[in-house]
Amino acid sequence: MSRLAAALLGGGLTLAASVVLREATPGGAARWQRSNYRGNTVSLLGGVATAQGAVGAALGAGGRAGAAGALAAAVGGALGAVDDLDPGAPASKGLRGHLGALARGEVTTGAIKLLGIGASAVVAAAIGTRMGERAATDPGETGTAVRAAAGRGLDVLTSGALVAGTANLINLFDLRPGRGLKAAGALAAPLALTGGPGAPLATGALAVIVASWSGDLAERTMMGDTGANALGALVGTAFALHPSRRVRGIGLGAVVAATLLSERVSFSKVIEETPVLRRVDGWGRTA
Repeated sequence: MSRLAAALLGGGLTLAASVVLREATPGGAARWQRSNYRGNTVSLLGGVATAQGAVGAALGAGGRAGAAGALAAAVGGALGAVDDLDPGAPASKGLRGHLGALARGEVTTGAIKLLGIGASAVVAAAIGTRMGERAATDPGETGTAVRAAAGRGLDVLTSGALVAGTANLINLFDLRPGRGLKAAGALAAPLALTGGPGAPLATGALAVIVASWSGDLAERTMMGDTGANALGALVGTAFALHPSRRVRGIGLGAVVAATLLSERVSFSKVIEETPVLRRVDGWGRTA
């Protein structure tokens, strides 16, 4: 039932928010307009609707998982909006750029987003993780109380890193119409199919993706940091709730590797030069 509720609330709220925001745009439509990679004018309100749908999907999932997902998605969306609406923010500064700015004493909106999403992700992981059950079922967690507490703490930190890393990764992919949605869907689909504590969140994320699809692919709207960070945080929370520590570890390693690779390699260039990826990337676009 929680899967159905997450899907209905996530998809329904995304569609409803899209309509309401078009009719009553906060600050006026021009505030949310941006030029995309082809120079077309698109609206960031699609990302706001996606973020609201992501929070709604988490609330529909209910329980500890829902509370964790709602927190991660809400903070990701809110801080993403701060970055989107900052007129002085660079289009892309990257992890290295934001950390370098912090080292020089310069606090960018991107750095605020980085630290804020990271902190909320750890809290979300602590809320959603049934640490006692993991400690009792995983081999090697039968030592002293101190070792057990350290293991549970490490579990929360690594799960939080997975949530924050996934939120950032979806944002890194969201450079072309539909690309961020497809990346999020590729992660969410197996999590929804395999079941487990995070399955309702993953199912809700898929519904949000479907509801956001037409506007994003038709280049009427874009997710921006607001939608990409919120949706990525929701999917990341579903991933972090997977009962297998090995799966979570592999996921975190892949997310970290992809993030570090993005500092040196253009994902857009790799996709454009790889025929299979280019076809998948272009699927569903109107132009």
